[in-house]
Amino acid sequence: MPGQQHDLHGNAPDTAPVALLLIDVINDLAFPDGKALRKQALPMAKKIAALKRRAKEAGIPSIYVNDNFGRWQSDFQTLLRHCLDEDVCGQPIAILLQPEAEDYFVLKPKHSGFYATTLELLLQALGVHTLILTGMAGNICVLFTANDAYMRGYRLLIPADCVASQTVRDNTSALHLMQTVLKADIRPSTALDLLQALASPQSP
Repeated sequence: MPGQQHDLHGNAPDTAPVALLLIDVINDLAFPDGKALRKQALPMAKKIAALKRRAKEAGIPSIYVNDNFGRWQSDFQTLLRHCLDEDVCGQPIAILLQPEAEDYFVLKPKHSGFYATTLELLLQALGVHTLILTGMAGNICVLFTANDAYMRGYRLLIPADCVASQTVRDNTSALHLMQTVLKADIRPSTALDLLQALASPQSP
């Protein structure tokens, strides 16, 4: 009814100044350079899993922002089952980072998590002003999402050990760009103070 506030988020926070984005981590990596990306992404996935546990303890929601891989009749759960249950290149990463019941999901048709998706509306509903970006590939979808987030005024935390690209060189270049141009904090996840992030003002 109008005027009443209902919990629409299950066990997840109704409001949260900070959100953790996991970009394209549910991915079969079924493309020519998939094995090269998996080699870089497996260490990343372990770091993200640890960060996600810390975020949950701090009351920071996790949002899976995942490509639909051109499967317009699919949904996130179908993609998840495909990556978990079938012998695909990206299965080890999906197992490490499989979502929990309270997590959010946004399917994207292109590189940026903001392009033609509900992500911005979700972040507004939660009251988010700071984004922790993680995932792959650092020089493509993470970079495009970071660009769009920066232009919308979000403060960016992009821990260097939670982002992976096909090569170390590509990843390093992307992180440098996001640090210098997008004012992102790229300190590793182990140096990230989540309580401080929650208490920080909106502006970068």
